[in-house]
Formats: sequence, structure tokens, C-alpha cells
Amino acid sequence: MIPIRSLALTMALVVPVVSLQAQGHQHTPGMTHPGATAPSSALATEGGQAAFAAIGEIVRLLEADPHTDWTKVDLERLRRHLVDMDLVTLRARVTAMPVTGGARFVVRGTGDAIGAIKRMTAAHAGMVAMDPAGPRLVRTELPDGVSLVVTARDSADTAAVAKIRGLSFIGLMASGDHHTTHHLMLARGDAMANHGH
Repeated sequence: MIPIRSLALTMALVVPVVSLQAQGHQHTPGMTHPGATAPSSALATEGGQAAFAAIGEIVRLLEADPHTDWTKVDLERLRRHLVDMDLVTLRARVTAMPVTGGARFVVRGTGDAIGAIKRMTAAHAGMVAMDPAGPRLVRTELPDGVSLVVTARDSADTAAVAKIRGLSFIGLMASGDHHTTHHLMLARGDAMANHGH
């Protein structure tokens, strides 16, 4: 005789499975769900992993441009840049300290992250320097990373100072609308886009 407790547990596990099977909720290849009338490829917008999707976007732009010089295209260069972005975003250790008019960010890493930090901050410092309305940025290399002192053009501008501190290191790295243009330049093999790759 089966004890009542064991029987109750067995029923609790079996009934939902039987119920799902009776309702036709088995997963099979090519399965569609009620209400999904379009093929899944028509609904998908994300290319999977973010770097892969970014490269896919650049490939579509290159293919759509009849003037693309395929003899100069270097998608491996773009891939290495995206690896650097990943290392800086996920592997760097950042210490932020307020300074007059802004903040100092000490960005350190180990292994491959050290080179990535140095390359990415050098490139971004150059972009910041080209913006006359942007903050001032002083970059100093350290053995295992960099020190960045970022200050508002007007140290009395409390909103600008608060923005620098609020964005912190990664927000400052991600700010600006030059990233996709830079990625396209890297992929096209443009020498002006080079920063260590």
C-alpha cells in the first residue's frame, strides 16, 4: 500500500504534466504559440550577444553602401575593439573621488583589461578634447590602468559638476554619439579610427 503522503506528491507532479500534454503544450521543433502568426524571424530584432549584434549591424551598413571598399574592410579590428569595450565595462575596478569642479576616476585592471583600459580611455579622451562644450579631462597612465580627472569647464556650474559625478567613469565613457560612427570607421579600415588595434 502506497502511503497517502507519497501518493499526494506523485499526483502533484504528474497532474500538471498530463494537463499540459492534454492542452497541447509540448515543445516541438518549429512550434508556434497561439496568436503568433508571423514567422519568428520577422519578430526577432536582437542578434544575440551584444558584440555579435553590433558587428551584424555594421555588416548590414557596409553591404548597403555601394561605395564600400571591401579591400580595406577589417571586421577583426572592430571585434578587438568590442572585446576592449567588454573588458573595460565588466572587468575594470573604478574608484571615484570628488575633486573641485568634478571627479577623479582611478581605473585599474588585471591581465588583458589593463591594455583595454589604456586604449579605450586614450581614444575617449581624444573625443572629449574635440568637444568645446564638453568637460576637461586629464589622463595619466598607471602601471595597471589610468587616472582620469574630469572637470566642468566652469567649476562653479553645479549642474555640470553633478553630471560628471553622476555619470561616473562608465557613463562618461558611454556618453556622446560618436560610438557607432567610430565602429563603422574601424570596420572600414579608416586609419583615423585607430587606437592600438
